[in-house]
Amino acid sequence: MTNQPYGGGYGYGGQEPPVTPYQQPPVTPYQQPPGTPYQQPRSQPQAWPGQGYDHAYDPYADQQHTQQWQGQTWETQMQPPVAAAAPVTPDPVQVPEPAPVAAGEPEPEPEYGPATLAGNARITDAQRARAEGRSPVIEPGMQPALLTAVLGLLLAGGAALGTYALLVPLVVLQGVTAAGWFRLNGMWPARQGIALGFLGALVADAAMLVSDRSPGVILGTLGVWVLLSLVLQLRSHADPDERMYGLMATVVAAALAIAAGGYLAADADAVVVGAVAVAAAMVVRALPVATAASVVIALAAAGGAGYAVGGMSTDAALMGVGAAVCALIGHRVASYDYPSRFVHFTAGVALPLAAAGPVVYTLGRVFG
Repeated sequence: MTNQPYGGGYGYGGQEPPVTPYQQPPVTPYQQPPGTPYQQPRSQPQAWPGQGYDHAYDPYADQQHTQQWQGQTWETQMQPPVAAAAPVTPDPVQVPEPAPVAAGEPEPEPEYGPATLAGNARITDAQRARAEGRSPVIEPGMQPALLTAVLGLLLAGGAALGTYALLVPLVVLQGVTAAGWFRLNGMWPARQGIALGFLGALVADAAMLVSDRSPGVILGTLGVWVLLSLVLQLRSHADPDERMYGLMATVVAAALAIAAGGYLAADADAVVVGAVAVAAAMVVRALPVATAASVVIALAAAGGAGYAVGGMSTDAALMGVGAAVCALIGHRVASYDYPSRFVHFTAGVALPLAAAGPVVYTLGRVFG
């Protein structure tokens, strides 16, 4: 059915047809009376989906109008410009200056190393060197040197008294040597290796006493102990690198402890001269003097001590210098790698005397 115009209205008896959603009502031409100038019809707004021309057909029409804000807006042009923030520079850190040291007094040595920007600043020089992968050289100091001197004097006094009196400080020296070498190499606890090296020294001492202090017993015992250490390391379940490292440490510890038995094989006079010379050299070496100067002074002191103890003899002075050279080498070894206070009071005390043992025997035979 088509709609027909009727008096400017709609069809269906002048009634408006119902408006269905999504459909606009038909628009008819605008009717004007004759002689009336033409007027442009007003444009009718289009209905949104679900919205008609009459609110009676859409109860939610009032809620679909957009709310308009009629307040004052923010005028950005009227606002003053924001000034740029000036850069803030931190105040310089005030580093306290060290207290002045009186003239003639030695400067105190720092207990810890200099502070760093990364990590813990309160660590020792040895700990920092270990963290950085370096091997520091830190000398034991005066206290281990005094202990070395005391032990050397005990060896000299025991040799003057007799063989069995010499044996007591010698056994102490051999035990401290075995323990100090393992700790110097960073292997702790290493009870098996320490016990094995110390046992080799005791066996060598016993064999020398039985064989009337024959020096050949030292070499025989050392060969047997190298073989025994190799067998024990082969039975270990550790990694190959660890087994090799343990084998070398055990062999060297046993060799040093057994070689210290040279005091027992040497003549009593040679032991007295060599032990006193080592004691004097270590005390002088620990004095706060430059390294090169302290070495020269230590050798001179050892020669003087040997000359005085050995009956004003040039041979005794040379013997004292030779023993002091070996003692300084042992002192240097005890200062190497990763030293600590325990290393200084074991290897730092024992290695100078242990290294001088074979030389005391050899030089005693040469100058005897």
